[in-house]
Amino acid sequence: MSINIKPLADRVIIEPAAAEEKTAGGIIIPDTAKEKPQRGKVMAVGNGKPEEPMTVRVGDTVLYGKYSGTEITIEGKDYLIMREADIFAII
Repeated sequence: MSINIKPLADRVIIEPAAAEEKTAGGIIIPDTAKEKPQRGKVMAVGNGKPEEPMTVRVGDTVLYGKYSGTEITIEGKDYLIMREADIFAII
C-alpha cells in the first residue's frame, strides 16, 4: 500500500504497529493502559539532504523513540512524520 504524500528533505512517514492487546501471560490490556508503539513500517521517504543521503527505504520496519514524530491522519489512517535522525534502528 502506498500513500499520496511525499515528505520533504530528511523526513519519513511511518505507519505505527498496532499496540499489544494481551501480555505474554494472556492478560488483556485495556485501552487506557496500552503502551504507545515504538516500531512501525516506513510508508514514504523524502529525498534527504545533499550532504546526507537517506538510509531507510519504503517498506522497512524501524524502531523509533516513544515520543518521536508528529501524528498525522491521511485518508482516515494514523501515521507519524519524523526526521530520519529520530529513527534508532531498522529491524
